[in-house]
Amino acid sequence: MIFDPILDKPQDECGVFGMFSPEPLDLAWFTYLGLFALQHRGQEAAGMCVSDGEKFHVEKDLGLVTQVFDERRLDSVRLANARVSIGHVRYSTTGSNLRFNAQPLTTRTNKGILGLAHNGNFVNAREVRNDMLMQGALFQTTNDSEVMLNLIARESHMDLVEATAAAMKRLKGGFACVLMSRTQLLGFRDPNGVRPLVIGQRDDHAYVIASEPCALYAVGARLIRDVQPGELVWIDRTGLHSMMVAPRQPTPCAFEWIYFARSDSQLDGADAHESRIRMGHQLAREHPVDADIVVPVPDSGIGAAIGYARESGIPFDYGLYKNPYAGRTFIAPTQEARELKVKMKLSPTSAVRGKRVVLVDDSIVRGTTSRQIVNLLREAGATEVHFRVSSPPIKHPCFYGIDTAARKELVASTHSIEEIRDLIGADTLTFISEQGIREAVGGPGLCLACFNGEYPAGTPLLNDVDKLALEV
Repeated sequence: MIFDPILDKPQDECGVFGMFSPEPLDLAWFTYLGLFALQHRGQEAAGMCVSDGEKFHVEKDLGLVTQVFDERRLDSVRLANARVSIGHVRYSTTGSNLRFNAQPLTTRTNKGILGLAHNGNFVNAREVRNDMLMQGALFQTTNDSEVMLNLIARESHMDLVEATAAAMKRLKGGFACVLMSRTQLLGFRDPNGVRPLVIGQRDDHAYVIASEPCALYAVGARLIRDVQPGELVWIDRTGLHSMMVAPRQPTPCAFEWIYFARSDSQLDGADAHESRIRMGHQLAREHPVDADIVVPVPDSGIGAAIGYARESGIPFDYGLYKNPYAGRTFIAPTQEARELKVKMKLSPTSAVRGKRVVLVDDSIVRGTTSRQIVNLLREAGATEVHFRVSSPPIKHPCFYGIDTAARKELVASTHSIEEIRDLIGADTLTFISEQGIREAVGGPGLCLACFNGEYPAGTPLLNDVDKLALEV
């Protein structure tokens, strides 16, 4: 699992964005806006492709959207008659954090130049890649997105839609992708719908496909619907088209509602902010405590803390201030430096002085930062700290786009809840139940694999090295 090195959080996989317009638009600018709205889903690299039906311009690099696309670079992908574009923000899930792994990926085929932006992981990518290598295929990157492009390209007797459908049937895992040619935009999602994908439309009839609705709103589009699990949609001059490639077996990732999605997003019919508030209600019902104040760990614990306060009747207050200017660029090479970085990001307010505090957060991964936050509250005068977590304990790796290097990094896989409580120094520690998460989100079934080890979209074939890495 990729962690925020300071706040010890699981990091989002990636964000994808695509746009098709029947009339010329400044798609480079709109794609920039869409990617900026999705920045929370990936902060290591950003890129976009833009086509006017003939030219095909690509620009990508490591960095935030605003760092990659300065005025010069944005101008380099601007086309006067642009009709199709895709974009991507990335955390490295499979493949290292190198510039050549930045997306979109592009390739030349008998169908013309294709560009792909991918969120998630194909669990059988290694197996398929090895088969293709034996048949003479060439790969330029180390990420599994290129496997999808190669599968599409090799179906030379099929048109783009047919070839994409065939590739979808070959690959397994949790994925949501946007794909473009010079004249078409495609979007598709795995049969379990593990990773999100939505469709929107502007008043000028331009269509947008993106990871979250916030990217639609950023470019003036309204939400039409989610791409269904197992569905392939494509947009061209004749409009929006769709086919079901595989039967729907919806189990979207629970962490979208626990933490990943922006609080203003609605995915698969479930509102992120309201779901987090219901998690807090459920936490208060499952794990009540006598206390004076409910304090969220900003920003991830705010929704659940509101719900906990409402259900329990304990007042809500901001007992921790988050410095919005303490970004990821500060290098913290030692443990002491990392602890100072936490203090740069979070500091207690006077609201906790002399109070019994209910501290609410969305998750505990390694426990190191949780311990520091508890200590901050005690140093500020909190008399008791009761830790409440709006996800179940994370015990298992995720194979669907949130990479876990080793299961032993997950504190809940090696410690009991009481041992974790002792480790972080809280007076009490409790987690929401799996059933509580299901009830809070409602609507779709959920992937809870990182909590219970049940993988609805399959697992990769592991060699001995992989198995050692995942051992407790």
